[in-house]
Amino acid sequence: MIISCPHCHKGNRVPIERVSQKPACGVCSKDLLSLPISPGEEAFHELIKHSSLPIIVDFWAPWCGPCKMFAPTFQASAGSHANQVIHIKVDTELHPSLGGQFNIRSIPTLVCFKNGKEVERVSGALPQQQLKQFIDRLIVR
Repeated sequence: MIISCPHCHKGNRVPIERVSQKPACGVCSKDLLSLPISPGEEAFHELIKHSSLPIIVDFWAPWCGPCKMFAPTFQASAGSHANQVIHIKVDTELHPSLGGQFNIRSIPTLVCFKNGKEVERVSGALPQQQLKQFIDRLIVR
């Protein structure tokens, strides 16, 4: 699968079985999972289906005020939970089929996946402490 580096934006080929092994960018050497990633639809489905790490997905849109306000909180969470939880951002304007497939009716919506299955979701921008609690529940499941 190709993961675009969230730091330098170069594509990195990462076998799905190595996603949980702290993959680093081949160009800038930074951790590929220390910031939220924005995979294409094919890579998104592959990650959900095969990742051994839990995944939290932020469904958002660029015109959404609460989404913009929540973005720094989600980004900080990716840094503090790097290589424990994969943080994914899905722009529902660019990928409307993903929003439809997961029945996203309001944004931002956070959806958690573990072992290929949705385990929890919440709509609305969460404060930093609530997001941490939400992710901590995901990790211990």
